Amino acid sequence: MAAMSDFLENKLIDWYFRAQALGVTGASAAVGTGPTALFVGLFTANPTDAAAGTEVTGGAYARVSVTSALANWAGTQGAASTTVSTGASGTTSNNNAVTFPAPTANWGVITGFGIFDALTAGNSQFYGALTTSKTVNNGDAAPLFPAASLSIQVDN
Repeated sequence: MAAMSDFLENKLIDWYFRAQALGVTGASAAVGTGPTALFVGLFTANPTDAAAGTEVTGGAYARVSVTSALANWAGTQGAASTTVSTGASGTTSNNNAVTFPAPTANWGVITGFGIFDALTAGNSQFYGALTTSKTVNNGDAAPLFPAASLSIQVDN
């Protein structure tokens, strides 16, 4: 099995999450050619590569849009970084809180998150289980991922 170099991990993260040029010889993916925004969603049954999982519905739930930018997603060198990736972790995380609407009905037990390419429907791009599941009920405070708590790793 082949592995991805730190160079390529950094370039892919910066292009996909951080709106930078791909910067790979022979590639024509310029600044701004990746997604302009990514949409974070919540699951009550986690997805897999082959199954969609069960996303929260109703009760004012909506995916949260996060603009692809250096300011919004950390570089691979560490949490809260806002410069081009230079690290070896293959990991990015949110630089700001990702806050969902306050629930107006019970959402159930949240077990995971996903990153999509659209506000509704669309395609799942990344997904992961929460370290600790969280029950979200009507009247609870708006659920959120504090800065640096939503981590996505490419390869490694």
